[in-house]
Amino acid sequence: MGIGDKMRGLASSAQEGVKSSSLSFFHFSLRFITGILLGLVLALIGQELMGYGTFALLFVMVVVLAVITKLLANWSIGQILIFDLICVLVAMLLRMYILVAP
Repeated sequence: MGIGDKMRGLASSAQEGVKSSSLSFFHFSLRFITGILLGLVLALIGQELMGYGTFALLFVMVVVLAVITKLLANWSIGQILIFDLICVLVAMLLRMYILVAP
């Protein structure tokens, strides 16, 4: 085993490490963005219904972010994207209901 084989193995392991870490970072950022958006929506809905202040809004947002991030930890990227699509469709349905309701 020469120096060329060792360098090839080192480059291959570095490439796998970069691929794994970038995929892990994308998975975490996707979970984080999903949690932030759902937390913001649910906190704003709660603020309108209950009339609580800014601190409670931030608290609800952080709690929902933590729950969603923990819940989606074992899901794959495809499952998270399908979950996001379902959330967008439900939001559009609620928007349509608000616009049509008298």
